[in-house]
Amino acid sequence: MANCVPYSILDISPIPEGFTAADALRNSLDVAQHAEALGYTRYWVAEHHNMTGNASSATAVLIAYIAGGTKTIRVGSGGVMLPNHAPLVIAEQFGTLAAIYPSRIELGLGRAPGTDQMTARALRRDLLGSDDRFPQDVRELQHYFGPIQVGQTVRAIPGADTEVPIWILGSSLYGAQLAAHFGLPYAFASHFAPEQLLDAMSTYRELFKPSDKLAKPYCAFLMNVVAADTDEEAAHLFTTLQQNVIRMRRNTRGQLPPPIEDIDDFCEPHEKITAAHALHCSAVGSLQTVRKEMQYWLDQTGANEIIITGQIYDHQARLKSFKIAAEAAKGLRFSSLI
Repeated sequence: MANCVPYSILDISPIPEGFTAADALRNSLDVAQHAEALGYTRYWVAEHHNMTGNASSATAVLIAYIAGGTKTIRVGSGGVMLPNHAPLVIAEQFGTLAAIYPSRIELGLGRAPGTDQMTARALRRDLLGSDDRFPQDVRELQHYFGPIQVGQTVRAIPGADTEVPIWILGSSLYGAQLAAHFGLPYAFASHFAPEQLLDAMSTYRELFKPSDKLAKPYCAFLMNVVAADTDEEAAHLFTTLQQNVIRMRRNTRGQLPPPIEDIDDFCEPHEKITAAHALHCSAVGSLQTVRKEMQYWLDQTGANEIIITGQIYDHQARLKSFKIAAEAAKGLRFSSLI
């Protein structure tokens, strides 16, 4: 097992049509418990706001729920959208989590608001220049998680001396450059923005500066995985995610729709092409097909880890997909780029 490629999960607690946020949150815990038994390394939840199809807005609270219902799997954020929050508040939240669940909590940080501008304002954060403060906010968080210094007047209690692991997340070269400069692990959001994936991975490795947190580069990429017994069944399940992406482009977001027989009946050809581009980093099919696609992207990126996400309408089909994905991941080999 020591030579196995680590495989993890990113969850947004999708709310299927006809169900509630409470159902989605219970489903997330169930997925996490199955993931722990299946050998997944980490289980991340992502911060989103004002989206009727996602139940992961209170990220730290959800992490506490997931960690409390599991025993060994690492639990964290993928990510907390730092411009929405004061660093001290995040340090206290994740410091509290680390005090309750030692050595299991990690903090992935994103630079985007994870919502629309009006909702971002409702989060009570000054948006003017917030992107420009991201590097300073990351450093401030690291300071709060470290040992309390002589004369330090503002401290995170809990939080100080917990050294909660920090990841930088991104979908552009900016995050790759920042993670490399700080010597932190990096994850690329290729599950919805694959355009700069390969450039970001190479940039991160080329610019990486060793730190007291990380001696050499460690990067992961996210990919959609929809797995089933047959390629045809998986393609049917995948129409849920295709609809979701197309509705997002139409600005008609909603809860997670059930799969349909023919995606061509739902959209125009150009919409299908746009969705295919956004979902380019995906593995859809049977065990053999999924493993082949996973290996392809692993070889292309030279990543150290695969983080899997899968928005599937039926909960039992979703559990089965993650089970097949875990089996596929166990047969992967590391890329020669590492």
